[in-house]
Amino acid sequence: MNILILQGSPRANGNTAWMAEEFKKAAEAAGHEVTLVNVAKKKITGCLACEYCHNKGNGACIQKDDMQELYPLMAEAEVLVLAAPIYYFTLCAQIQAPIQRMYCVNSPAKVKKMALLMSSYSPSVYDGAIAEFRDICNYWGVDNMGYVSAKIDEQKTDEIKQKVFALAGKL
Repeated sequence: MNILILQGSPRANGNTAWMAEEFKKAAEAAGHEVTLVNVAKKKITGCLACEYCHNKGNGACIQKDDMQELYPLMAEAEVLVLAAPIYYFTLCAQIQAPIQRMYCVNSPAKVKKMALLMSSYSPSVYDGAIAEFRDICNYWGVDNMGYVSAKIDEQKTDEIKQKVFALAGKL
């Protein structure tokens, strides 16, 4: 399977990045093709709601930023994994921007499954992100593989690594 991981943490060696790398390793070990993109290092702005994409643009966004690199990757992905730190009760802004920019194409054409990886310093902040992820899966009509969350005392542990590997095992 062709897997795209959008990793949204600006911390290159942070907990979310670690989870994304562990998922990538597990998926590659199972023979899947994996592309991991750190969207936090990309210049992707939010949707302008200008409707260019649905009128003159014929599905193409008027904005020409780093999202142009993601559109072809998302068009070919069969599995989309979102890896997001949870700063304040929902998916971080770095993940939100590419999700919102999919408005121009509605949903990635080949994606059949999605998974979510989250980390936070707080234990009770995941509900909003989980609900948004579930709603995206439902709206796009894709299988929700589930999620792994890791609060401060769980991060970069063997227990979380095993949960990430188990999630990748659902591919």
